[in-house]
Amino acid sequence: MNRSSLPTRREFTSLLAGAAAVAAPKNRRPNFVFVCADQHDGRAVGAAGHPIVRTPNLDRLAERGVLFRNAYCGSPVCCPSRAGMMTGLYPSDAGSYCNSTAFDGWSPTFANRLREAGYYCWATGKLDLTPGRDYGFVEEGTEHGNAVEPDITSLFRRPVCFRPGAGQSIDGGVRQQAHGDAKRLNRALAFFQGEAIKQKSPWMFYAGLEQPKAWGSGGLAEYLAWYPEEKLPLPELPPEHLERMHRVFQMLRHHQMFPTPMPDTRVRRARAAYYARVSEIDAYAGRIWNRLEQSGQAENTVFIYTADHGEMLGEHGLWLKNTLLEGAARVPLILAGPGLPKGKVVDDPVTHADLTPTILELAGVKVPAGLRGQSLLGSTPPVAISECHSHGNCTGSFMVRRANWKYLYFTGDDPLLFDLARDPGELVNRAADPDCTAIREQLHQALLSKLDPDRVTEQAFRAQEARLGELVRKSTSKQFYETLVSRLGKSQSAALTRKYYPNADL
Repeated sequence: MNRSSLPTRREFTSLLAGAAAVAAPKNRRPNFVFVCADQHDGRAVGAAGHPIVRTPNLDRLAERGVLFRNAYCGSPVCCPSRAGMMTGLYPSDAGSYCNSTAFDGWSPTFANRLREAGYYCWATGKLDLTPGRDYGFVEEGTEHGNAVEPDITSLFRRPVCFRPGAGQSIDGGVRQQAHGDAKRLNRALAFFQGEAIKQKSPWMFYAGLEQPKAWGSGGLAEYLAWYPEEKLPLPELPPEHLERMHRVFQMLRHHQMFPTPMPDTRVRRARAAYYARVSEIDAYAGRIWNRLEQSGQAENTVFIYTADHGEMLGEHGLWLKNTLLEGAARVPLILAGPGLPKGKVVDDPVTHADLTPTILELAGVKVPAGLRGQSLLGSTPPVAISECHSHGNCTGSFMVRRANWKYLYFTGDDPLLFDLARDPGELVNRAADPDCTAIREQLHQALLSKLDPDRVTEQAFRAQEARLGELVRKSTSKQFYETLVSRLGKSQSAALTRKYYPNADL
């Protein structure tokens, strides 16, 4: 990939406009392949410059298309992220704040809009939306795990409870058998020899995979061999950094019970397994691309690869997601196909909300008013907005990214400001720096121009408390306790059960 001259957003959009006029005439609308991984840190791609991880297939895809190196999810947890990604809205607009408030389909998805325009839309694998609703897809083997069995931990944020098992799940190990994603992959590959060939209309294909998340499954042996544990670096944690961390992140660490030091050997083992799962998911994406080529339809198909959110992987003493720090908020985003330049890298920040208008414009479908994102074929410089209301967060968090500056606003608490060009690890807070007053205020005003963060924070709390009230009403004390105990442990679950059922006999 030629990185010697990275295009500006204006140069990139000019290229897109010229290419689209030639490669995607109105009488031959493109097909779409959309592959969404789970918990893939956007920096963990070889083409994005990661020094360790090996992703030969995604690198090849990036050579054939456009790599967005600073792409962000709408919210760093499954359900709200997918709600925003599917609709072009902010997750809070869609009414999805956490994994106990899944999107209910009240607003059209990009598949609904494509279907209205004559597309055949098909999906398999993880969707994580409320089941039984019309999302525009013919669904085969789709999964809505968090909607069927909500993650009730996020219902206890005011005050925050503890999640004892989270830290125990972080480990590595070797796996000899392919992950369950292999079955999802087989259904996906069958699409190109079946449904795709039958269609006289253009089509949209969506595959939701569950790696590299999969904590507890280890890494597949053939890929784990690429990452010798003893050669992997530990996360950068300067002296006293954990003690100086922002209060919201301190609370999140305690919520997930990460304050206890994790042995270095376990940290390296966990990181090796994660990288192995990234390489495994890369292989699956490559097989989908190869099957697309074999079907003879690659020339007129836009291929999209992304993930619902990232993974902290021990940075800042945090693992998993649930934070707007780079590891969890950044996602990979690669687009390749007709109407798109080849081998380009875009460093301007973009978000998942931009995907819906981009897909619609590439398909020749009118982009409706009211979407939060903007087409990546447009020319207006973006401000990337993300939000977080998931478990372990004692208040609402909001991110604004413009150029190299990243601003984090917390309802009721002090903000953070990072210059990612000089401080990619987000270790130096510039919010109180007099030299940064102007940029901090500009980014805060940019946030206020998009939404009222304090009002959204309260909306999230009320939605979660309403969901909790519904759970209490529909459950016996025993059922309530059993729902909580796998996530919150015995003592917390017993205390909370007695709070909501004063006469409970446990």
